[in-house]
Amino acid sequence: MKKIIIALICTLIILFSTSVYSFIEKDVDKGQNMKLDDEIISANTEFGFKLFSELLEKDSDKNIFISPLSISFALAMTYNGANGETKEAMAKTLEYEGFELDKVNETNAALMQILPKADKKVKLHIANSIWTRKGVPVKKEFIKENKKLYDAEIKSFKSPNDVKAINKWVSKQTKGKIEKIIEVISPDVIMFLINAIYFKGNWTDEFNKDWTEENDFTLLDGTTKEIMMMYQDGKYSYFENDMFQAIRLPYGEGRIGMYIFLPNEENSLEEFYEELNIDNWNEWLEQFKMLDGDITLPRFKLEYEKNLNDILKNLGMEIAFGGNADFTNMFNLEKGAVWIDYVKHKTFVEVNEKGTEAAAATVVAIGKSISVAPPERFNMIVNRPFFLTIVDDETNTILFIGSITNPSE
Repeated sequence: MKKIIIALICTLIILFSTSVYSFIEKDVDKGQNMKLDDEIISANTEFGFKLFSELLEKDSDKNIFISPLSISFALAMTYNGANGETKEAMAKTLEYEGFELDKVNETNAALMQILPKADKKVKLHIANSIWTRKGVPVKKEFIKENKKLYDAEIKSFKSPNDVKAINKWVSKQTKGKIEKIIEVISPDVIMFLINAIYFKGNWTDEFNKDWTEENDFTLLDGTTKEIMMMYQDGKYSYFENDMFQAIRLPYGEGRIGMYIFLPNEENSLEEFYEELNIDNWNEWLEQFKMLDGDITLPRFKLEYEKNLNDILKNLGMEIAFGGNADFTNMFNLEKGAVWIDYVKHKTFVEVNEKGTEAAAATVVAIGKSISVAPPERFNMIVNRPFFLTIVDDETNTILFIGSITNPSE
């Protein structure tokens, strides 16, 4: 079963990134100037493929389902606070090298406005929020830019109990599909930058439930398992070559669709992934054409969760996770005072006869070194048993030691 499910997952990446972008009309300006830049969109896509490739290296035999768009938005908000070498490293990882920050932000802001309106029959909700610890000196310009361009809700927290409020926000934005994104609020965490995405789309042509039946599904190890498989026939956008078959299943009015790539029996999924890059991807998309055919597709539901620290470090962002990080465009604190503590990503997807429901949430937690300042004054009431010594400070000689448990005796 994993063979097709992983292939589906690879193509479902497109739900939240490239396939949607390829159908965006650049002239959807309805009173606002949508400044979409194809190169930035391509950069977001390339970052998604790089990230997916890194995940495959670690979990090639497991289900993987990510939203590159969610991860990109959360990291892009963080990128606005980076400076110096940290900014350069993040730019390299996110494929933003050579692009002005304004251009990146303008394109992402345009996507925030355009994507939810792409198809009136498809529900696509995107939300961002920034949670800051009370008393931490966050730069106003950083907050202003993220609020303006990423429509980020600005909230605050002050105690470990506020973890409930943060998770409640994520749950609300994802229609309850992701109920929890953080477990605890550590004392050293001073900010959370969060993106949440919710998608629900019915197939343009729904599968007939009466045609769904159990069939054998071949797993990666060659064994078979009986699972519920959906079937339909019709006219589809289709492409095949000597390595795979590919089909596009549209949602709603057709602007958004799911691409499914199925390696031929003589080719492995691993071999397909070796060919998956942005150049081949663009070439493949150009070769889809409408054909009559049949499609049999597994019905499935899964949840996915991953800490992305190691992945992002491998992609070139290691400096952002340590004491050399420079987020001086985010806080009124010196270089090295704060860093990315962790980046966590969670997703949900269900594919059935009616359509697809999916959700994603990404949190970037910003940490700060803890320094305990001496109190300005104290109040000591010796009203319980205590210990004492009498010492000659010149020679450090202890003259007396005492344990006083009852001063009245």
